[in-house]
Amino acid sequence: MQALVNKIWYQGHPLRWLLLPLSWIFAGITCVRRTLFRLGITSQTVMPIPVIIVGNITVGGSGKTPTVIYLIELLRQHGFKPGVISRGYGVDIQGVKTVNLDASAAEVGDEPAMIVARTQVPMVVGAKRVDAATALIAEFGVDVIICDDGLQHYALARDIELVVIDGQRGLGNGLLLPAGPLREGAWRLESVDFVLSNGGPAAKGQFEMQLAPTAVKPVKYDSTASKYTFDKSQPLVAMAGIGNPARFFESLRDQGYQLALCHGFDDHQAYDKTQLRDLAKGLPLLMTEKDAVKCRDFAQENWWYLAVDAKLPSQFDQQLLARLREVAATKQGNFHGIR
Repeated sequence: MQALVNKIWYQGHPLRWLLLPLSWIFAGITCVRRTLFRLGITSQTVMPIPVIIVGNITVGGSGKTPTVIYLIELLRQHGFKPGVISRGYGVDIQGVKTVNLDASAAEVGDEPAMIVARTQVPMVVGAKRVDAATALIAEFGVDVIICDDGLQHYALARDIELVVIDGQRGLGNGLLLPAGPLREGAWRLESVDFVLSNGGPAAKGQFEMQLAPTAVKPVKYDSTASKYTFDKSQPLVAMAGIGNPARFFESLRDQGYQLALCHGFDDHQAYDKTQLRDLAKGLPLLMTEKDAVKCRDFAQENWWYLAVDAKLPSQFDQQLLARLREVAATKQGNFHGIR
């Protein structure tokens, strides 16, 4: 099914024209929803501290999670105390839930578990992002909220919108769901504050982002005394349950890994020990960091993950920080005046 969807969205399959009427219906629904918020008929909740939305206009992974981690580290380096909120994709959360360091992907979602495992940032997940943001401020006293995804969640007022696009696949056929991969039209890129092109050339006004590999690490928690050491010259099996698995496999080949088998799973795929053990057939298994958080409780000693860091130009850092300081000063004045 996923293969057919990719052909329709990214390879010009003619079935897209049969789905086009449904895209018109989707466009009408989203237009009405945006209009209700714009006219104030449906209200937005404004937070007393800056809110940065990290989202996309396409379905599937585009590099939002590495971007969130990059922002966390950047803001900390410049004296801010960021916190993160998320929907917790694929998890049924009643109310809101704090993401603890030992939280499993099954409890809070794979991306929240990965973000906290990597950064130990204060983080709250919940179906309603307004409730998650309110709880985050109350519990942790953060001074900036980073919202992982949620560009189309207009109930939460935002101060800075940042969109990540797949620099290789772009916007696909340029059509809205379900005929194409777009949640909103390409016009939406003109209204956001920053557009990051992940892994591909950036258009005028955009910033090019690259995901740079850092180190191969064991998936298993208690692996310090393992008899295994990673050797990239030996044959291995690579797997990825992300929006664009081919990008991960291509990057491994570019780095000289000897891939005996590559297997792509659906984004947010849940795994079990038998399934992956059968896939590896005794060979070392190499996966993404996002996959690793779902496997660490049952991982074999020769299962590994490749950690990556987002790399962005200094001009982006300067512009984002300048905009953030401007928003923070305005918010501080506004809410101080109300009190």
